[in-house]
Amino acid sequence: MTVLEQGQITIHTENIFPIIKKSLYTDHEIFLRELVSNAVDAIQKLKMVSYSGEVDGDVGEPEITISLDKNNQTLSVSDNGIGMTAEEVKKYINQVAFSSAEEFIQKYQKDADQQIIGHFGLGFYSCFMVAKKVEVDTLSYQAGAEAVHWSCDGSPQFELSESSRQQRGTTVTLTLQDEEVEYVEPARIRQLVKKYCDFMPVPIKLDGEELNQHKALWKQSPQNLSDEDYLEFYRYLYPFQEEPLLWVHLKTDYPFLLNGILYFPKLKPDVDVTKGHIKLFCNQVFVSDNCEEVIPNFLMPLRGVIDSPDIPINVSRSALTNDRTVRRIADFIAKKIADRLNQLYTEQRQDYIRCWQDVGTFVKFGALNNDKFKKQVEDIILYRTTYEPPQGEESGSAAAEVEVQSQAGDVWQDVSAGASLNQDEQGRIYTTLKEYLDRNKTQHENHVFYCTDEAAQATYVELHKNQGLEVLFMDSFIDTHFISFLEQEYSDVKFSRVDSELDNTLVDQDKAADIVDPKTNKTRSELIKELFEKAINKPKVNVKTQALKSDDPQGTPPAMVLLPEALRRLQDMTALMQQQAVQFPEEHILVVNTAHPLIENLVEISQGTIVQGVGQSPSGELANLICQHVYDLALMAQKGFDAKGMKSFVERSNQVLTRLTNR
Repeated sequence: MTVLEQGQITIHTENIFPIIKKSLYTDHEIFLRELVSNAVDAIQKLKMVSYSGEVDGDVGEPEITISLDKNNQTLSVSDNGIGMTAEEVKKYINQVAFSSAEEFIQKYQKDADQQIIGHFGLGFYSCFMVAKKVEVDTLSYQAGAEAVHWSCDGSPQFELSESSRQQRGTTVTLTLQDEEVEYVEPARIRQLVKKYCDFMPVPIKLDGEELNQHKALWKQSPQNLSDEDYLEFYRYLYPFQEEPLLWVHLKTDYPFLLNGILYFPKLKPDVDVTKGHIKLFCNQVFVSDNCEEVIPNFLMPLRGVIDSPDIPINVSRSALTNDRTVRRIADFIAKKIADRLNQLYTEQRQDYIRCWQDVGTFVKFGALNNDKFKKQVEDIILYRTTYEPPQGEESGSAAAEVEVQSQAGDVWQDVSAGASLNQDEQGRIYTTLKEYLDRNKTQHENHVFYCTDEAAQATYVELHKNQGLEVLFMDSFIDTHFISFLEQEYSDVKFSRVDSELDNTLVDQDKAADIVDPKTNKTRSELIKELFEKAINKPKVNVKTQALKSDDPQGTPPAMVLLPEALRRLQDMTALMQQQAVQFPEEHILVVNTAHPLIENLVEISQGTIVQGVGQSPSGELANLICQHVYDLALMAQKGFDAKGMKSFVERSNQVLTRLTNR
């Protein structure tokens, strides 16, 4: 074999540093991705020069072949692409400072459809992470070209010689280090091809088997794809998951090139909304399982694929975060999501409402974290409400479109349709905050009543409904933070949880002031207050007596526990900062409903007691037990019991029932 040249590889430090810094290269397995990417690159280059008429004869079907030899511990990646001359080997391999893809694109950039994986031009050297020797056999497409052989043992020394290769293309052969022999196992190679190369546009074969059989759906035109295409792709990416709620197909070539499909999944309590689920690709080559730097943080729970050659993947994560193009891509994605949500809200309201429980979390999280996004979606944030349209009022209907298509070629798709414009499938009404405020100007202007736990606060909600006060349900996990955000946005609006205070509309002031004892001049309210304070014997519990308005006093609660808004929020904040469970506050308000028949009877029992000897009469003891029992029931509605409190409640309940059954 004739040695053509020996020498040292030229390394330009200003260009090698990005590779050294790249965290991806700490993972040895990516060498295969780099070699296959370069092979695809070579095949795409051959197509481009063929289109320009520089290739004689048929270029044949493109193909990449991986060969394994366990005995010799070698792995080879072969392509039938453009190949290299001896001069090109010296330029593109020996001089690490150059990326062949960049220069090549400048010459053959007429056909924009032929993509070159330019970001991987330097990736060839990743193979030295696993190989003790690397050999390259290559034959250029150029007429009269001679095949050459290049070899290097990982040191700056290389050898360039003649080769007996007869077929156009390149073969890279790695002699693996002893600790890297896992890469001669077929199962391991299949796993890596599936992970990194599954969507590459060239067949990749091992032992005659084609390993990559999936098309890059995001590169296709939305007009050519059906619902089932999108759903099948989602099932492939995320097996054993529930069907997505809806999706958006991203496609733009200015001011950057980006394609992708993003899915809104059905959220579950165990989903970590801070963890990325979107796969990042560069020209169909898998790069990473998360896109924290590319996707706005409030869209992290979305799933799908983002593919862009304009994302600078060969730099450190900190530099990527500050890259201007990355910021513009993130803004573009957020805007496209907001555009689609607005379009869905306007044109397919039932579908929007149907998905709101899950989609709303994204929208609210986005409004909290991104001012631009907030302005785009603030008019389509929905709240479930107790409002019931007057009989005969038309709620309208919206056409159940299957697909929404824009001039930009993006497609937004969902999977079903509802019936009423502002109702979900269960007939529950939804409203915007603006609609709520406009609708209640007369009844309670600039005052929003809300509920955070429909079951625990059902009594309070019903009390408000009965007096014509509309209540919004803010019961998702994000609403605790979102309410504070709304208060900042609507500084002239008061937000009150239904169990924080009683609006004057709910209280009958006249009944509460009835005088029942001329001797002491005490009102019934004062007498009831004394009874409960003595029975409960908790100085931090503020007992208030008020008559709740109702056409059916028996239907109202005999007592209610109120948690003042400011105090409750302070306690929630403290628990969050100390990473502790929220404890029921010792300081709270007990509102005793003086209009309830039970409380009225309690007054009679307390007034009719006859003390026999020392201590309390049986009627007095019963009145005391009833007061404690009423307080327990009010606490239970607020889920204010601990284990000790529940034990005491059961014991007192048994005592009350026993006394009531004594004859």
